[in-house]
Amino acid sequence: MIELRHLRTLMALKESGSLAGAAKKRFVTQSALSHQIKELETRINSAIFVRKSKPLSFTHEGARLLNLAEEILPKVIATESVLKRGLEEQDQHLKLGIECHSCFRWLMPVIEAFKQQAPDAQIDISSRHLFDSLNALESGALDIVLTSDPVPGHAIAYQHLFDFEVKLVVSNDHELAAQAFISPAHLAKQTLLTYPVPLNRLDIYKHFLEPAGIEIGQQKQCDLTSMLLQRVACNDGIAALPTWSIKESQGLSLKAIKLGADGLKRPLFGAYRRDATNANLIQKWLELVAQEGLTLQRIN
Repeated sequence: MIELRHLRTLMALKESGSLAGAAKKRFVTQSALSHQIKELETRINSAIFVRKSKPLSFTHEGARLLNLAEEILPKVIATESVLKRGLEEQDQHLKLGIECHSCFRWLMPVIEAFKQQAPDAQIDISSRHLFDSLNALESGALDIVLTSDPVPGHAIAYQHLFDFEVKLVVSNDHELAAQAFISPAHLAKQTLLTYPVPLNRLDIYKHFLEPAGIEIGQQKQCDLTSMLLQRVACNDGIAALPTWSIKESQGLSLKAIKLGADGLKRPLFGAYRRDATNANLIQKWLELVAQEGLTLQRIN
């Protein structure tokens, strides 16, 4: 029912902010693009954006589809590259593991830039080893892991890429919304909405709650960022998210608050084997991720 061309059109709408701009990005006439959008809306029996809104505003259904596009299209691009080129030499193949549910959405421009700089390389992005990625890296199942939690060892090197901030997200009418910053005690017995990750692996638990000896009330899990933010807006709980994920909260009655007086800052590292045979590809990829990190920091 939903085709890749629909998802690409949604991305073009988000990036351009208008039908005319999206049509140019998709190399079609505005009339043809309008027809495609109408076809999609008929299939899902709902509008995907608010007509005559400036800037363009997506409906709830449109936002869900956009979230899907941001998660799927990077994987499609990477898979297409592999299928077109077939299996080549090992040193032209880059297997990337990510310990982050929300990183996929900002990796798309990195993938595009990498393909331009290394057109003969294959890249495979995987979350299969989400909870065991460093072991997978050491065994050779992965070439690079993006992680915030380095583990000392002789076989693996860690390259610092950039720092990011995790903030607490609450609804505007939540009891914590008036706080200038959040202390661990504020979160005692609160319901925490998270991605499907064990509590003891979350930054807010390991680096904020656990050191203070504070226990939350309940953890509720959610796969999609857009749905997680919607649930926060409905006072189903609170969430701790990287600032790049909080950008998706536009149009929702939400407030982002610092965790601690100085904020909860976390590093992102690129981990790789010291004896890797594709070291040039690894460094090229890590340089592009670091550059994208600077862009994220300027936006946030």
